[in-house]
Amino acid sequence: QVQLVESGGGLVQAGGSLRLSCAASSTFTFLTIGWFRQAPGKERDFVAGISWSDGSANYADSVKGRFTISRDNTKNTVYLDMTSLDPEDTATYYCAAALDPFRRRPSTSTKYTYWGQGTQVTVSS
Repeated sequence: QVQLVESGGGLVQAGGSLRLSCAASSTFTFLTIGWFRQAPGKERDFVAGISWSDGSANYADSVKGRFTISRDNTKNTVYLDMTSLDPEDTATYYCAAALDPFRRRPSTSTKYTYWGQGTQVTVSS
């Protein structure tokens, strides 16, 4: 069982930055933490994922070069640093955990077992 708690969302102007945090109650080697986002009336989309074991990461094309995912092993926390934010980035952001022994860092939400409650990010134009 892994419990996840997101924080760091808020209101920011276009072009601004935010850092989201995802604190995990426990971690283990074969774990991937992913960030997803969901805007009203839209599907939940993959944003970024990171393998807990080696820190390898992957990103959705829409955020490459603007968002960075990282982890702090000492704090059991994964971060999502978001820069050059655009109103299209407005959504509820969720972190999720998947058992991922082969470090595939899946981008499909159904591969993730544990989910946080979400944090709202609003980017104004």
